[in-house]
Amino acid sequence: MTKISAVIITKNEEQNIRRCLESVTQVTDKIIVVDSHSTDNTVSICREYQVEVFQLEWKGYAHAKNFGIGKTNNDYILSIDADEVLSEPLIHSIQRVKEQMTGAFSFNRLSNYCGQWIHHCGWYPDRKLRIFPKNKAQWSGDLLHYSFRSLSDHIQRVDRYSRLAAEELVQKNEDLLYLKLIVLPVFKFIKSYLLQGGFIDGFLGFCICSISGFDVFLRYAKAIHLKRMRVISPTR
Repeated sequence: MTKISAVIITKNEEQNIRRCLESVTQVTDKIIVVDSHSTDNTVSICREYQVEVFQLEWKGYAHAKNFGIGKTNNDYILSIDADEVLSEPLIHSIQRVKEQMTGAFSFNRLSNYCGQWIHHCGWYPDRKLRIFPKNKAQWSGDLLHYSFRSLSDHIQRVDRYSRLAAEELVQKNEDLLYLKLIVLPVFKFIKSYLLQGGFIDGFLGFCICSISGFDVFLRYAKAIHLKRMRVISPTR
């Protein structure tokens, strides 16, 4: 039977980590948690399971994942986030194929938004490669993603990550920023709400699509602001 090691990155995930571990323990032979010095009960919850926990200063997602992979000794890696859970059909699918595993595997990811499963808005199937090494095989079943607990949580994260996206736009020296600021947020809303069926998910679908459009607006607004500030105060 193929042996699988799970690698999970954590930082203050006490609300999510237990259900993640409950699902992962059913298909893996070893679990590595790379924690960036959580200040809540994340680490103590992990220690209730047969988990190896390593503390690591945050230097980026890729750095943390590579560190965790380096601590494993099994042939296959299950890379999963703390706010993700293997569904029962997915667990059974992995257990069946684990006897003779070859290739790499990707999962459909189904997101839970404010307590509701979202099947549209461009959020599903949201395929993610999760088991390595890569080949051509695929699993049946969903990877359940507990994304945002509230509208405030969604908006706060959009505000936080839009700064990084804006900096990338500036570094790429992307042009027509003012035109894209006006056009692209509207296009994003229309695409996700009408073309990708966000309206089928009801009120929360409308909220997701509206915030997605606002996310695009923030990225370009912050990019314009960054460029204006660098013109006013150029780096010496």
